[in-house]
Amino acid sequence: MTQHNSAPQADGAVDPHVRAATPDAASSARSGASGWWRDAVIYQVYPRSFADGDGDGMGDLPGVRERLPHLAALGADAVWLSPFYASPQADAGYDVADYRAIDPMFGTLHDADALIRDAHALGLRVIIDIVPNHSSDRHEWFVRALAGDPAARERYHFRAGRGERGELPPNDWESVFGGPAWSRVPDEPGLWYLHLFAPEQPDFNWEHPAVRDEFRSVLRFWLDLGVDGFRVDVAHGLVKAAGLPDMGSGEQLRLLGTAELPFFDQDGVHEIYRSWRQVLDEYPGERIGVAEAWAPSAERTALYVRADELHQAFNFHYLGTDWDAPALRAVIDASLTSLGAVGAPATWVLSNHDVVRHRTRLGGGVSRARAASLLMLALPGSAYLYQGEELGLPEVAELPDEARQDPSFFRDNGQDGLRDGCRVPLPWENDGPSFGFGAGGSWLPQPPEWGALSVAAQTGDPDSTLELYRTALRLRRERPELGDGEPLEWLTAPEGVLAFRRGGFVCAANTGTGPAVLDFRTGALLLASGPPPATESGRTVLPGDTTAWWAGR
Repeated sequence: MTQHNSAPQADGAVDPHVRAATPDAASSARSGASGWWRDAVIYQVYPRSFADGDGDGMGDLPGVRERLPHLAALGADAVWLSPFYASPQADAGYDVADYRAIDPMFGTLHDADALIRDAHALGLRVIIDIVPNHSSDRHEWFVRALAGDPAARERYHFRAGRGERGELPPNDWESVFGGPAWSRVPDEPGLWYLHLFAPEQPDFNWEHPAVRDEFRSVLRFWLDLGVDGFRVDVAHGLVKAAGLPDMGSGEQLRLLGTAELPFFDQDGVHEIYRSWRQVLDEYPGERIGVAEAWAPSAERTALYVRADELHQAFNFHYLGTDWDAPALRAVIDASLTSLGAVGAPATWVLSNHDVVRHRTRLGGGVSRARAASLLMLALPGSAYLYQGEELGLPEVAELPDEARQDPSFFRDNGQDGLRDGCRVPLPWENDGPSFGFGAGGSWLPQPPEWGALSVAAQTGDPDSTLELYRTALRLRRERPELGDGEPLEWLTAPEGVLAFRRGGFVCAANTGTGPAVLDFRTGALLLASGPPPATESGRTVLPGDTTAWWAGR
C-alpha cells in the first residue's frame, strides 16, 4: 500500500524544524503560544504496557522515559499517562491509595520528575490521570471510615440498608463492573457503602468540603512538579442525585452515555470544575483539564468545556460510531456544532485502554483502521492516539483466563470485561522474549506475530502503518488548514463516501468496500491510507476502505 510520503526519519530522531526544546515552543505554529490544546495530538501511554525499564515484566516510568523519543519522532504534542499512583492495583491503578505517591511497581517520585523534565526537553507536554470519583479501600480516609471514624465516613457514601435488618442495598444502583453498586461494611452488617466500580473503589462524597479541598491540593502538588494538565477519570460521576433515588430498572449500564442517570452527569459537577479551572489558571504555561465524561448527548458533553470549566472533553460519541458515512457525518456535525457553541475545540479518538482496539472493533482489518485514522486526523480540533494504534495493533482476544487482570472479567464470569485485550504490552523489536518490551517478559502474553508489527520492523518501511502515522502527523503540523485551522465544508460525494474541504485541503474517506468515483476536483495527492486513488476520464477513483488527502486546487 503506497502512501506517497516523504522519507521517514530514523526512530528516535527529532526534527529540529518540527519539535522544540520546551513545551511552549512546541505548541502549534498555527495557534502560537496560545491554546496549544486546541489542535494537539495527545498520545495515551498505559504505563503497565508501554515499556519495562527494570525487567520485572511490568511497564514503568523509567521505561516510558526511555521511549519518549519515539513519541517525539511520531509527531505527538503531548503524552497522557494512565495512573501510576500508590495503589493495591485492584483496578490497574484506578484504585488510588495515595494521590501524592508513585506505586513502587512504576518507580519513584524522582522517576516522575525526570520523565516530566525529559518530555519537556523533547517538546512534549505531560498530562496525567487524576481519579476523583473514588479512592482505594486502602486510602487512609476509608480505612478510618471502616474503623468507625464519623468524620471519615462523611467523606464517602455510607447508608443503612433496606429490609428488616438492613440486609438489602440502600438502592437499586448497579456497578459498572457488574452486580450491586453497594457493599456491606464488614463489622456492621446493616451498613453499606457505595462503589460505582469495584468494591475496592468506594465513591467519595463530593458534597463534603474536605473532599473538595483535598483534590485542589492534589492538583497543586502535581502542577508544582511540572505536569501540564490532568485527564479527569469518570469526570461525570462525582455528584450524585439528592437522596440517591432508585433507577427503577435493570441493565442500567446499557444506558450509560445515552440517558439521564442519577449517579452520572449531574449538574453539580460543573461547580467543581469551575473551582479546578481557577487552580489551573494560577499556573503559567496553559495547564489544562480534560474530562472523561460519558454524557447522553453532545450538548451535555459541551457543558464540561465552557470557558470557565475544563479545556477538553473526550468525544465518546465519535468513538462509538460505526464505519458508516452517514453516521460519521452526523456525529461530526453534532460535535462541531455543540462544542463550537461554547468556543471549545472538538476532540477525536478511536481507541483507548477501555475499549476494543479500532482495528478489530471496526472490522475490515488494518486497511479500514488506517482509513479511519487518516479521517480522524483530518477533522478540526485535537486528536488522541492510544499506544500501539500507530503500529496497527489488533485486539488480542485469545488470552488465558489465568493471565487476565481486568476486575470486570471476574465479576461477570468471563462474559464481559475483556479490557485486557487492548492492554497487551507493545512490541518494540522484531524478536526476543517480549519483542523489546523488557528483559523480563511481559505481564500479558504477546501474540507471536507481533514481531512483524513492532516499531523496529515498521520503521523505514514506506507502506507501514507507523510511517503512515508519522507522515500524517507531519502534514497535520505543516498544513495550516488542519488541526484548529480552517472550518470543515462538506463536499457532495457518492454513497458511502465522506468528503470535505478545509481551505486548500481536501479529504475523502470511502467507507464502502468497493471503489467510488469522486465528482469533485481533488488536487495533488498528499497521502493515502491504502492504494493511491486512480484517475479515470479525469475523475478520481477512491478504493474501498481508503482515506486520501489532497492539496486542493
